[in-house]
Amino acid sequence: MRKVEIEAIGLMSGTSLDGLDVCCCTFTKEEEKWNFNINCAKGYSYPEDLKQKLGTGAQQMSALEFITFHSAYGQFLGKRVNEFMNEFVVKPDIIASHGHTIFHEPKKKIMFQVGDGAAIAAETRIPTVSDFRRLDIMLGGQGAPLVPIGDRLLFADYDYCLNIGGFSNISFEKKGNRIAFDISPVNYVINHYCRQIGLEFDRDGDIARKGNIHQPLLDELNAMTFYHQDGPKSLGREWVETFVYPMLEKYKLSLEDMLCTFYEHAAFQISKIAKSGKLLITGGGAFNLFLVERIQALCPCEIVIPNKQIIEYKEALIFAFLGTLYMCNKPNCLASVTGAPIDNIGGTLFKI
Repeated sequence: MRKVEIEAIGLMSGTSLDGLDVCCCTFTKEEEKWNFNINCAKGYSYPEDLKQKLGTGAQQMSALEFITFHSAYGQFLGKRVNEFMNEFVVKPDIIASHGHTIFHEPKKKIMFQVGDGAAIAAETRIPTVSDFRRLDIMLGGQGAPLVPIGDRLLFADYDYCLNIGGFSNISFEKKGNRIAFDISPVNYVINHYCRQIGLEFDRDGDIARKGNIHQPLLDELNAMTFYHQDGPKSLGREWVETFVYPMLEKYKLSLEDMLCTFYEHAAFQISKIAKSGKLLITGGGAFNLFLVERIQALCPCEIVIPNKQIIEYKEALIFAFLGTLYMCNKPNCLASVTGAPIDNIGGTLFKI
């Protein structure tokens, strides 16, 4: 069987607004097994005005302002990729862009990822695939999570792959199917409250560590309907703003106690799912010492924290892989994960 070798750049911008992750990888396939090598990777911070637009500002824009922003953010992404390619002297076969989620309400078949792939392709002159979620949502799926196909094909040594970013999500094999879903909000909530005191995040969980668990709040958080639903499910900012923020604020707790309770909630929800075997933790939450301690205390798994590059860039790496699968005309979105009726090849290609 012919060996496949593709170099791809993956772009990832998460709901925690940490910035843009860019990861260039080489993927090889021999005898049906995929392997990867991270060639280079770098994170780019967002300027404050862009961070505000990506956070809540875009939702208040007029239609004309919104589509203008969609194009402008795509140009921003393309310029960062050009800087990246010049710095590391790479020229990939494909760019795969996650974009940034502004709307995500699958039940209404509503979603939008800003960051026009056409603008990225125009800036870089590299074929670009973007808008990976739309087809799945129109088929009736959640359009999320997308990373599990990469977990299955690239990280099969682990029983569970847990990513902790703005939201925590997990994937694992069950009866021959890949199962995956969002677990709970994490950094999206933590960073929101830290910004109110002038911090971008709770470094090492030091603020939460000083607090105490407020049992009534913890019980109410854990009782939310979402946590008792079966099947494919995903979360978005709308759910957090409607249900979680009011619940956290009604008890009038100190920031330390509120965050301590929320950490316990996030760790408990993870422990309900990962019950044995090896648990790989990636994403920004893997650097949060207090959060990892609480997961270790509640979860019976062997917890594996990989090297810094995998922690920081696993999602960007897998988006590069989604673009690679697109190039190979192979499904990059799993029905067993999203609830769609069929696996599908998500994404729109822009090519000069």
